[in-house]
Amino acid sequence: MLKERAIHPSWVEKTITAPEKIEDQSDGTRHFLARIAAHGDRWLRVVVNVQAEPNKAVTTFFDRRVSHKT
Repeated sequence: MLKERAIHPSWVEKTITAPEKIEDQSDGTRHFLARIAAHGDRWLRVVVNVQAEPNKAVTTFFDRRVSHKT
C-alpha cells in the first residue's frame, strides 16, 4: 500500500519515531501523526495496533482532516 499511496518508508519511520502528535484510541490503536515537508506539508497518519506483540502497523495514509484541526 505504501507504493500505491506514494508514501516513502522513511516517512513512516519518521512519523513513528518523531511524531508531532500521538492519539490513543479506545480500540487499542495508537495514531502517530507528522507533517511531511517533501509532500507539501501534508499530515501522515500511521495507525499502530499497540495490543499486538510486537506492535503492528495497521494502515498509513495522508490525512486531509488534520489540517483543519490544527
